[in-house]
Amino acid sequence: MSGFGLADAGMGFILMLALLALGLHVATTILLLGVIGAAAYLGPPIVAAVGTQVWGATESFVLLAVPLFVLLGELLVRGGATDRMYKAMAAWLGVFPGGLLHSNIGASAMFAAVSGSSVATAATIGTVALPTFRQRAYDERLVLGSIAAGATLGILIPPSVNMIIYGAMTNTSVGRLYAAGVVPGLLLTLLFMAVVLVACLWRPALAGKPEPRLPISERIRLLAGLLPPIGIFVVVMGSIYAGWATPTESAAVGVVAAFLLSTLYGRFSIRMLHECFVSTVSITAMIILIVAAAFYLNFVLGILGVPQALARFVTALNASPIAILWILLVFYLILGCFLETLSMMVGTIPIIFPIVTALGIDPVFFGIFLVIMCEMALITPPVGMNLYVVQGVRGRGSVVEVITGSLPFLAMMFLLTVLLMYLPDIALWLPRLAFD
Repeated sequence: MSGFGLADAGMGFILMLALLALGLHVATTILLLGVIGAAAYLGPPIVAAVGTQVWGATESFVLLAVPLFVLLGELLVRGGATDRMYKAMAAWLGVFPGGLLHSNIGASAMFAAVSGSSVATAATIGTVALPTFRQRAYDERLVLGSIAAGATLGILIPPSVNMIIYGAMTNTSVGRLYAAGVVPGLLLTLLFMAVVLVACLWRPALAGKPEPRLPISERIRLLAGLLPPIGIFVVVMGSIYAGWATPTESAAVGVVAAFLLSTLYGRFSIRMLHECFVSTVSITAMIILIVAAAFYLNFVLGILGVPQALARFVTALNASPIAILWILLVFYLILGCFLETLSMMVGTIPIIFPIVTALGIDPVFFGIFLVIMCEMALITPPVGMNLYVVQGVRGRGSVVEVITGSLPFLAMMFLLTVLLMYLPDIALWLPRLAFD
């Protein structure tokens, strides 16, 4: 190794952003950077180690949970559980000012609690909800914004695919991360509902005509639609917190429960199962390819001494942890405008995580902080994935209306992040209670 410094690391990061901006695939970009760095500074043996590093990354038992949670979400969507869940939410939440807008957020939170994917939540809730809103006089921008923002809860409320990847890359307990995401996830859900409530009290016309109030007997009957997702969440998370199963094993139990549920609802068929498997393989392949490339880049950066150099640099600045968190907040807000969430996470963890640990910031807390940054990126133009998923489901008009409707919810994410920075126990209280 010769002549490598922080300036070279900075140039490498800029090169990564440039290649992503040109449209190069995320995994290809990350792997290419690792190979270039190894070839330029370390020599052929480290370049040749790409195979062993990729193999080591992909055989991780923790990452096996990724396809299982993806399959769990697919089975719930195609098995009919989502439709029943949304109807139950609409019956109970539609009576508040804002009507069915609360149902979008509540259903998103509940689906997030069993699927672990924001994009899947956006597509699912959008498909179920939008036909209903077309029959009513709701403000379309607020409808679209509530779906796009509500779907971001998919990576904060456990189980979360992003938390699994963060845990695998930083050697942080996934169980603790899941516990840490519960309270912030519920708090963000309430903040989203508060946006709807205040907006519709200020301008009642945003919520269209008042929703008809169903008889209490009918609403109680519809509650049955909430029991399966709640049951699966309790089984998955309860088995982890009770120490009966790892996150991977609990995901497998959830898949079995979802499979039985689809059979009970009469939706099971070989064709349905085939569609679930094909979608799961496609999504998982994309995620694991990116993660494997990131593991190799981490390996190269570790040999080059980048984490240690960054830690020494930050320590020499004598900056407080809060000051660094504010800098990271601005950094990720800007980065989220240009990068997809997964690439933003795996591309920055090798650089940022050593800084965080050098400052004594809890890795579990930082995991939640980073996940919220990814949430914000999902509805931050011009690259916010949820914006385009919701617009795609809508199938008409302009994505600008989705962006406009999402802005108040984006402000609530910013507020939650600031609260977490100054009150970290919002995230850390439950992990201590469950594991210490």
